[in-house]
Amino acid sequence: MGITLSILDQTPIYPGETATDAFRHTVTLAQRAEALGYRRLWVSEHHDSEQVGGSSPEVLISHLLAKTERITIGSGGIMLQHYSPYKVAENFNVLSSLAPGRVDLGIGRAPGGLPRSTQALQRGVQDPPSLTDKIVELEKFIHDRLEDGHPLAGLKASPLPETAPELYVLGTSVGSAEIAASLGLPYVFSQFINGDEDVALASFAAYRGQFNFKSGRQPQAIFALAAIVADSDEEAEGLAGNLQLVKIHLESGRTLTVATIEQAEEYGRQSNEKYRIEVKAPEVTKGSKETVRAKLLALQAKFGVDEFIVTTNVPNFEKRLRSFELLKEAFAEVPASTVL
Repeated sequence: MGITLSILDQTPIYPGETATDAFRHTVTLAQRAEALGYRRLWVSEHHDSEQVGGSSPEVLISHLLAKTERITIGSGGIMLQHYSPYKVAENFNVLSSLAPGRVDLGIGRAPGGLPRSTQALQRGVQDPPSLTDKIVELEKFIHDRLEDGHPLAGLKASPLPETAPELYVLGTSVGSAEIAASLGLPYVFSQFINGDEDVALASFAAYRGQFNFKSGRQPQAIFALAAIVADSDEEAEGLAGNLQLVKIHLESGRTLTVATIEQAEEYGRQSNEKYRIEVKAPEVTKGSKETVRAKLLALQAKFGVDEFIVTTNVPNFEKRLRSFELLKEAFAEVPASTVL
């Protein structure tokens, strides 16, 4: 079983950079990823953040499609809890009509921002349906399969593209895996958010064990992870620096991952709940290309996946780009530096 490599780029805005700089880097990365032969590049959705530029993945995807020719571009992911499935289907049907066969629609469960931004995005919405129900309706709109008994029967999310966008469910828990399985959709486990291997194993087991084959599809399990590849193990360790994984545990039982301690404190303040902040070292696969290759092969054997979606958190963009070149080189015969 071979390994397919893809990229998740969160359009990070590092100190001294502007959003314009960050988006320029995302475009350059997408073009380089295409030249190197990466399968897909996804962009994320974050709101009310000074550290991340990607608040509107649909707009960014459109720009990236125009700046590339072959690579699949998608969302990792759209936070569907905030939106109308009909409008999301319209957006991605437009994208799929502009670039047939090159658009992925990944759906995430997290809010993608602080409580204040969630309130702004959902303002005026009362008694929203569950995320599962929204995904079901979204898929019906994407494939123009709204049943006659549906309250919106006859409505089409125009334009109807020749090739519909590919739908994926993203998550970090058994619950998200069960949603993907029940709907017969591909599932992506985000280890860079939840590094608990037992949870990952349980999630993939639930996904495969409960998969709904009536959908006509086969299980497609993907592993998303953070990785840093450098010319030596020592350099990779240095590039990882003092990376932190910041989680906020709310009294209501919810746990969310945020970018900084300050953001966690602000989240707690806006939530009006008692909270606890946990700071730990993130799970990062790092080292030389030989070291990272061995680690990815071990992860493949453990989790039974053949595709990895990789995100790399390195402030120096040239080093970040080099990391993706070395990663591809680790699984190729031709050095990435020679690929134009």
